[in-house]
This record gives sequence, structure tokens and C-alpha cells, in this order.
Amino acid sequence: MSTLFLRTLREDPADAEVASHKLLVRAGYIRRAAPGIYTWLPLGLKVLAKVEAIVREEMDAAGGQEVHFPALLPREPYEATHRWTEYGPNLFRLQDRKGGDYLLAPTHEEMFTLLVKDLYSSYKDLPLTIYQIQTKYRDEARPRAGLLRGREFIMKDSYSFDVTDEGLDASYAAQRAAYVRIFERLGIEYVIVQAQSGAMGGSRSEEFLSPTEVGEDTFVRSPGGYAANVEAVTTPVPDALPWDEAPAAHVEDTPDTPTIDTLVAAANAAHPRADREWTAADTLKNVVLALTSPTGERSLLVVGVPGDRDADMTRLEAALSPFGVEAANEEDFAKHPQLTKGYIGPGALGPQARPEGVARGDEQDAAIPYLVDPRIVPGTRWITGADVHGKHVFELTMGRDFTADGTIEAASVRAGDPAPDGSGPLELARGVEIGHIFQLGRKYAEALDLRVLDENGKQQVVTMGSYGIGVTRAVALLAENNHDELGLSWPVQVAPYHVHVVATGKDDAVFEASARLAGELEAAGIEVCYDDRFKVSPGVKFKDAELLGAPFILVVGRGLAEGTVELKVRAAGTSEALPVDDAAAAVIARVRQALAG
Repeated sequence: MSTLFLRTLREDPADAEVASHKLLVRAGYIRRAAPGIYTWLPLGLKVLAKVEAIVREEMDAAGGQEVHFPALLPREPYEATHRWTEYGPNLFRLQDRKGGDYLLAPTHEEMFTLLVKDLYSSYKDLPLTIYQIQTKYRDEARPRAGLLRGREFIMKDSYSFDVTDEGLDASYAAQRAAYVRIFERLGIEYVIVQAQSGAMGGSRSEEFLSPTEVGEDTFVRSPGGYAANVEAVTTPVPDALPWDEAPAAHVEDTPDTPTIDTLVAAANAAHPRADREWTAADTLKNVVLALTSPTGERSLLVVGVPGDRDADMTRLEAALSPFGVEAANEEDFAKHPQLTKGYIGPGALGPQARPEGVARGDEQDAAIPYLVDPRIVPGTRWITGADVHGKHVFELTMGRDFTADGTIEAASVRAGDPAPDGSGPLELARGVEIGHIFQLGRKYAEALDLRVLDENGKQQVVTMGSYGIGVTRAVALLAENNHDELGLSWPVQVAPYHVHVVATGKDDAVFEASARLAGELEAAGIEVCYDDRFKVSPGVKFKDAELLGAPFILVVGRGLAEGTVELKVRAAGTSEALPVDDAAAAVIARVRQALAG
């Protein structure tokens, strides 16, 4: 440690919010270069390399072959798949001195596809799986939590190429199984959940989420085994209801009721029901959204959700991708006077606002599109805005009095909601996405004309799968899940060193014994960090050893006079005295046992 490029810190960095960010900086694993961009120091690189090694071993075992693409890529392939615009502001775009357009790659589907197209032309060449571990770039609006959400990060992305859908299923299953082995070897807890494909496209999509309170993803699971990212949860659709005997809709004065709570209170006070009280679930809340297309055009959409639920912006963003989504602002309302803020109803929206004979999307169509939650089925009756300030309409019946342009999964998901597959009530949890696998199908192959000749000599479009692991995110998550109030506590398989040898005191015999033990351990293949600093106090050395987080700490000090040294197990917080002559053998056995699992 007297020559190690390292400076530990006693105070947390001012911009750090989560434990992994604080400790990786304090322990000298990474340093901030810019928001969401980090320099890797020697200790951090050692951990990163071990994570990468486990990923490579399992990818190779699953039949993958490693390649390496540049991070700086030309515009044209991304134009062909429309992702130059669909990625919107998340894409780092730049020009060379000749005015040519380039990007810093967020993913490499296009390049993998073109590489296979360049080299392969027959079904005999397939199936094929190739992968890379490469730096990626995304212009995150709010980089946070250190390595958990950055602008520059390292990913493993692999791609499978098959002729048939059955071949894709087999490749997908092989990659899925490899991911299970990777995360089990890393010691990362995971849940496999259904997910949406987003800008990647494709059909089947699953995420590997690691449950943690600092996660930005919300997922659900049921007692019967259903699990999904909240964005991918589908609402069980109720049966339609008859409206033959439903009361006629009627408009009532409801002054000073711009919120659901004030509306429910006013309805129960002035228009009580005979059978039960009105609740928020009887109201229809119409949320005005502003959509921004990838090319910058702004338009409005209104979404109707039951009043006892909020519109979930995360679910909306997933459902409306690649459009950007935000709440409409005052300028938007000013341009659309038919929207009476606080009292918006279906009457001014969608099918109700289109002249007879004008279809949605026609040139003459000036109506704001209207989508509703799947629970709003024909026959359901609602209190909602009457499009007049201070007035609401009661008993407005879906299918009889109004319709919508379609449905959208927009409403918030709550604990206790039924699982879509009937497997019980849902519980909500937070997690970090550590892996994502997709059945891309033929989207990219068709866009880039990747075809091979089949056994009959006919051209067939290749079908693809895409499989990603956040490598730097895995490092952060390991730190997040393996620490205490003293510092990091790495699992042995990813620790920068297996053993931290600490020489305490100023006696030459202590340093001689420490150096000898460190040498014996290294000769046996054990990775050692030896704190040989002569003028540093034992207290500082202990604090550094605990902060750096090696699984085993071997202390040589006072006990040497009695012929013993102390072995501390960092994660367990235990310690034991070992005879100095037997210490190296005992530690070697302990490390090898830990590595063997």
C-alpha cells in the first residue's frame, strides 16, 4: 500500500446519495470526471475485470464468440432503423470536420446485424451468437447514484442469429440460462420479470432485476409466481355492463371542485346516492399530456383513468415510446380553449369532438385523441367534467354516452391489485435492472436486409435476439449489497484482493513476518494487499482495511510475540487467532473454500 495509487477519504462526497456511490469514491475505486462519468482507479478496475471475466466465461460456455465494435459510429445504420430520431435526446450526436454525422453508441444492434450480413449468406452459417463488452453512452437527463445511472457505462451485449423462430427460442433459452449462472456466480439476488421492449423493439422481453430500495425500477410479483416490471403490467379487463336501466346522464353545479377529493365531497353533500356514498373510484379523471415526437413536434393527448388512481408517467412513457411525455402546460391549455382545466370531460375529446364522417387521423381531424384505462369498459358509469367551469356530469356511461379512441395502460399499479394471470394479489418492490433479454425477431434484419439462403435456395430474413448486462452497474450493485457502517465487504469472487495483510506497530519483526506471509499467500495464487506503511498508525490501517473491503484481513501485531496472528472475516465480523507458522496454510484453505462456493 505504500506504492498503491490510492487515497482514501473519511467524508462522503457531496454529490453522493447512495451507499455504493459514497463508498466506491471514499475507498478509491472510482473518481468523478463529470456528471454521470467516472474514472476507474486500480482497485475499481480489478473488481470490474473480475465481473467481466465471469460474464465472458459464461457467455463462452453458452456458445458465444466475442467481438469488439467501436463506440463512435456513423449515422446511416441508425437512420435505416429510425433510431437516429427515435432515441431522441438520449443520443449523443456529433459531427466530424467534414460535417459527417456520428453518434456515441447506446447499443449496437445495427452494427452486429451489418457485420453478420457482411460475412454470412447461408443457413449453414447459423445459428450464431456473438457478443462484446463495450462502453456505451446515453445522455441521461438526470445521472444519479454513481455507477447505477451514468452517461458512460460498460455493457455486455450479445446477439443471436437464427433462420427460424424455433431457433430463436432455443438461442433465447440458452442466453437466459447463462444469465442465471452469471448472477448466481456474482452473488447478486435477481428476479426475472416480464418487461417492455421500448426502443429496442421485438416481441418477448424479460428483465433481470435485483431487489433493492435504491432501485429506480418498480416491479410486481404475486404469490403464484407472476413477476413484471410495472411498465409491463396489464390490467385484467372487467366484463362490460348492461346500461338498459342506468340513470340518464345529468349535469350538476359543482363549484370549487377542481380536485377529485373536493368533487367527491360535493357529490355526497349535494347529490347523495341511495345505495352507498360516492368515492374517488366513481370519478373519471382526464389527464392532459403533451407528447414530443423524436423530431420535436408537440401534440396533446388526453388519458382517462379512474379517479382513485394516478396516471403513472413511467407506464405512460413506456406505452407511448418513442414520444416524450410530460404534463401539459399553461401554453398548451391556452392553445386549446375547449379544455376547461379542472372540469375536462370526454365531450370535448376524441370521437365526441370529431364531425360526423371524419375519422381519426384524417386531415380534417382536429380533435385531441382520447384514450382510457382498460377498466373503463362499456356500461361503467362515471362522474366527470362537463367541459364547463364549475360543472360535472353524473352517470356518464361508457358506450352509451361516450367512447374513446382506444385504451392505454396508464393508471398506477397498487399493492393488492390482481395479477393478470390470476395468480393472486400483487406486491410492489423496488429493483435495479442488471440484465435485459429480448426476442428482437426480424425488425433489424429487415431494416438492414440481413438475409440468408435456406436449404431450398430461397432468401430468408434472419431472426435475432438481443441480450444485455450492465457490467458497471453490477459493480455498483455488488457494492450496494455488500457493505456495512465501516465500509465495503466484497464477495471473494469479485474482491480486488482476497486477503488484506496489515502490519501494525513499528517492530521490524512485525513487518518481516507480514512480508513473509504475504509472499507465501501470493505464491499459492492468493491475491494480497499488504499494508506495509511504516509511519501510519494501526487505527488508520484498520479503518482503511475495513473501508477497502477485502474478504479476509490478516493482522500481524502484538500477538506475534506469543506466536499468533489474527484473521478477521470481513463480512461476518468475526476474528480468530492463528499460529503464525500455520497462518498461511490456514488462510489459503479458507480462501480456496470461499472461492469454491
